[in-house]
Amino acid sequence: MSPTHEREALFWGLVGVTLFAATLPMTRLAVGPADAPQLSPWFVTFGRAAAAGLLSVAYLRWQHVRGRLNVPVRAQWPLLGITAFGVIVGFPLFLALALRTVPSTHGAVVTALLPLSTAVLGALWYRQRPSAGFWACALAGSGLVLGFMAWRAGGLYLGAANLYLLVAMTTGAFGYIGGARLTPRLGAEQAICWVLACSLPLTLPVAWWFAPAAPGAISAMAWTGFAYVALFSMWIGFFAWYRALALGAVRVSQIQLVQPFLSLLFAVPLAGERLDATTLVFALAVIATVYLGKKMPIQPARNPA
Repeated sequence: MSPTHEREALFWGLVGVTLFAATLPMTRLAVGPADAPQLSPWFVTFGRAAAAGLLSVAYLRWQHVRGRLNVPVRAQWPLLGITAFGVIVGFPLFLALALRTVPSTHGAVVTALLPLSTAVLGALWYRQRPSAGFWACALAGSGLVLGFMAWRAGGLYLGAANLYLLVAMTTGAFGYIGGARLTPRLGAEQAICWVLACSLPLTLPVAWWFAPAAPGAISAMAWTGFAYVALFSMWIGFFAWYRALALGAVRVSQIQLVQPFLSLLFAVPLAGERLDATTLVFALAVIATVYLGKKMPIQPARNPA
């Protein structure tokens, strides 16, 4: 990757991570805690995808009028399916189910594991060969974030919530890489729009089925959280994130290591959380691993022929 492309990839990656950082506290607002539930996790998952899907149809129509519409070829339909399963169903559904019973600080473990998962899948899919130093930085950064989150949550939670988070992390990584593979031909914006638009036959009826019987009984904050995850987490954030991953999936994935700490910053006005010295120390340490990982070499796989 040239220095110019690397800077561009890191810029778009930072934009995407910043938009994604508010997903956890906003999802927590949307679903509410177990003792004061708001919107169903199933409605939040499929409703946000349905809303973003309708916006995607309008966007694709606009591109068609401009003569700039890129239509997926037959060979890309499996990638569309993989991406939809990861970013539309798997990650948001299991994240929402987990956040009904655990706080968003514990849920941030997902975003701590996603960079390593995305890097591994990216290296395999793109046939890249990251150096041992890169993997050491990735593992060190992930370990720091996991250790911080365990301390912050007062210990790891046991039970279904952790299983939900593990599934969310795995499916999310597949969705990220699948979308990155679609981006070079379709473009970042059209890649996620095609995924969302093609998913409407599933997302619309499921969202309608799980819609609240009395929308007025849902708090304004819950609806605000839902609107955010529909517009930014499910749609606009992917415009930047897929563009970044397509430029350099393995290296860009490490930017997500700072996402949990950005999530904490967003959670301060929403949940009244306080940032302390320990949080700042961990944040600086993780950012240091991201910086070091950025400097480590990543080579394309040798052609066996």
